[in-house]
Amino acid sequence: MKQKKYFLSEDRMPKFWYNIAADMPNKPLPPLHPATGEPIGPEALAPLFPMELIEQEVSTERFIEIPEEVREKYLMYRPSPLIRATELEKALKTPAKIYFKYEGVSPSGSHKTNTAIAQAFYNAKAGTKKITTETGAGQWGSALSYACALFGIECEVYMVKVSFQQKPYRKIMMNTYGANVYPSPSNRTEAGKRILEQHPNSNGSLGIAISEAVEMAVKDDQTKYSLGSVLNHVLLHQTIIGEEALKQFEMADDYPDIVIAPLGGGSNFAGLAFPFLRNKLQNKKEVRAIAVEAASCPKLTRGKFMYDFGDTQGLTPLLPMYTLGHNFEPEPIHAGGLRYHGASVLVSQLLKDGLVEASALNQIECFKAGQLFAKTEGIIPAPESNHGIAQAVREAMICRETGEQKTILFNLSGHGFLDMAAYGDFNEGKLVEHELSSAEIERSLAEIEASQPKMAI
Repeated sequence: MKQKKYFLSEDRMPKFWYNIAADMPNKPLPPLHPATGEPIGPEALAPLFPMELIEQEVSTERFIEIPEEVREKYLMYRPSPLIRATELEKALKTPAKIYFKYEGVSPSGSHKTNTAIAQAFYNAKAGTKKITTETGAGQWGSALSYACALFGIECEVYMVKVSFQQKPYRKIMMNTYGANVYPSPSNRTEAGKRILEQHPNSNGSLGIAISEAVEMAVKDDQTKYSLGSVLNHVLLHQTIIGEEALKQFEMADDYPDIVIAPLGGGSNFAGLAFPFLRNKLQNKKEVRAIAVEAASCPKLTRGKFMYDFGDTQGLTPLLPMYTLGHNFEPEPIHAGGLRYHGASVLVSQLLKDGLVEASALNQIECFKAGQLFAKTEGIIPAPESNHGIAQAVREAMICRETGEQKTILFNLSGHGFLDMAAYGDFNEGKLVEHELSSAEIERSLAEIEASQPKMAI
């Protein structure tokens, strides 16, 4: 680093991201062309991403160096703290030790800033003038808006309509960083118009918002698209979370038995869990890694492993993943970042191989856990983060029943200071549960199974 502008522990910040593809016993199946169903190479992604990100997407190299310019920006808030939740432990009367990695210290308030800065850097280096993207609850859109401001890139965000309505301050935050934000589905794109013609009152989905952002990106040579989760290079950037946690646990002379994080597309979970899974895959240390999804969008626990599109309109490559079907439109729960129909290729393959676990929780249980955490540890968590807390509470209560002294780590992926409407609904008893029926899931999957590429998965 050329200067000491930020007085954090530079020497304790990892210098490399970790690529779990190098250690997976079964490598992920290739992405397929959306029209031909044939495997695609890196060149097919060139209209959407700068080449250095594409190289990371297909890489099997174990460690990829973090550029100095990115590390310099990370120093604004990294290393993020690893905190022992002693007051939560006391409230639960559990013998378990509970730790959380707090990513809410980032400028935009969540872990999304880790990949936003990296993606904006590589785009700026490639000469990109504008980036389009989607956002669910707004954490990703806020992070990318900020990162684009850092590197002088125009940012255009398509925000899932129900979240656009539920979370007006997220839109204001993005606007303050200089981004243009539109509710999705919108009348700005052909994809949005088609959805509105079929479903005029659509609440939107991440799949729809992705379709709109991709469509706008491919129309202009000076514009690229950026995704906040799911893809390999996005998960790669987030592994700085787990790499830091490994160093911090070494300092604390401890090590987790259980690692927990919420899962919408996969970057939150992968960011914390993948570095610990490296030790498991290399037969160094055992760990249970649990991805926690919303019960109203249960792709890992009730979806099917198959090839599917990442967006509603079928503009993206086909990816092998656990999915509920790209046409699936989840219920308008407050944890908007978890309202995605599919899971990342890497997480999906690890789950298929039995190397990670999955849990699906309802939102009332999660908000109760979030409120308990706020009362004991003082931080009001994002609704998505509440899912990780709720699973940690479950595991801690099992320890109370069995007397086992396990060490539990979860990712507090963001604060909920802009989610007060959600907590207002919870406090006033307005939250409702929605449990998907098997018929709903079967109907959603049936719509896409007929066109699935005939490849053994």
